[in-house]
Amino acid sequence: MSLKPDTRDEIYQHLREYRDQLMERTEVLYGEISDGRLLLMMSPVMAHQRVANRLRDQLIAQGGDSMSVMAETDLEDPALGILRIPDLCVIPRDVEESEDRAIPADQALVVIEIVSPSNSSNDYRDKVRDYARMRIAHYLIVDPRDGTCVHYWQPVGEDWDNRQRHVFGDVITVGEFALDTGGLTRYRAPAGG
Repeated sequence: MSLKPDTRDEIYQHLREYRDQLMERTEVLYGEISDGRLLLMMSPVMAHQRVANRLRDQLIAQGGDSMSVMAETDLEDPALGILRIPDLCVIPRDVEESEDRAIPADQALVVIEIVSPSNSSNDYRDKVRDYARMRIAHYLIVDPRDGTCVHYWQPVGEDWDNRQRHVFGDVITVGEFALDTGGLTRYRAPAGG
């Protein structure tokens, strides 16, 4: 037996086990896996969660009994070696009832990320690539820093065939959902800035 993992699957499994052990010890870190790396992030701030909650309420109201909206739940594609924790993920209700430890990527109908005040490249570059690779049907980035959104759909390889920009106040059609962004709030500027 080799002490050093050498295949993508072995690397992913090793990182997954280490990440799970680490997350059992702390509640302030979120661990994601991409490109053979473990990425640790702090838990979201309240302003971030306020935006997520307003979107979640709309998704739940429109989803009926056939869909569930999961918040900050593992979404993975082990074959690609990717594990992400989207802010919101819409899945069929029967997937929620499973005993799997993560949402299988092929079951995600919509993924939404709210941009953090300090780490936008993760959502705009890394997750755009990873969610396309995972074949997520619809990816919506909501950016409270400047009051904009970008909707991506029809993934092709590591990119998307379609993307459309919006501003807070628009009603955005994302898959089967119409999301009214008029009630979303922007981050406040830091004091003295």
